[in-house]
Amino acid sequence: MPIARIIIPVPMPDFLYRSLKSLRDQFRKSEPPKPATAIRGPNLEGDRDIEWTWVSANMPAGPGRALDFGTGESSLALEAALRGYRVTSIDLTSKTRFFAHPNVRYLQTDLLNMRLAKESLDLVINCSTVEHVGLPGRYGVSEKRPDGDLEAMQILRKAMKRGGKMLLTIPVGIDQVFDPLCRVYGKKRLPNLITGFSILKEEYWRKRGTNLWTPCSRAEALAFQASAGSWNYLENIYALGCLVLKKSGQ
Repeated sequence: MPIARIIIPVPMPDFLYRSLKSLRDQFRKSEPPKPATAIRGPNLEGDRDIEWTWVSANMPAGPGRALDFGTGESSLALEAALRGYRVTSIDLTSKTRFFAHPNVRYLQTDLLNMRLAKESLDLVINCSTVEHVGLPGRYGVSEKRPDGDLEAMQILRKAMKRGGKMLLTIPVGIDQVFDPLCRVYGKKRLPNLITGFSILKEEYWRKRGTNLWTPCSRAEALAFQASAGSWNYLENIYALGCLVLKKSGQ
């Protein structure tokens, strides 16, 4: 006879929920460890460790106005505030935050629909975000815009002050679009992405057989054969590009 498992949510006082959760966590800690799942070759594990650390290490000191574009699960907006910036942090999806800071404002909104004041930003944090713009089906993106990434970069550029800086991290390798997951930037699209910017600093990372991220040359990164068609990040791989950009021209 088939057995159906039905889960019914039951409201309970907060103190009771915390007590039951504590008992559950203690029980789980007493369970024997499960065998590790085999990881097939180099994958994206640890990519955020590289990107968030790199952005943190290269963030200039304030004061000024900053925009954190696609904040996700990071605390980079808070770090910018602690460095003296007044920060607006935007994301398409709602995120749970465990802190509040008077100089950080979180908005659930779409950059493409915002009216950012011209030449108002001293700093833009663009950490693993722009590659998703215009690819519906992930991270709350609903409208298909094949050049949404290029549009977003020019919106940000117009909002930046002359000499303003952008901290940009993106997937790099041989040019390809893994719809709806992400774009990978290579010799063709990367120059288009950063039109109107000058590169102050650039670093590239890739994985080899050891599944450890290691620095590499620009040429090696842009020639990397990416594979990012799976919803499981442990089955995807590309190189990482980390750039400090400066607004140039008019």
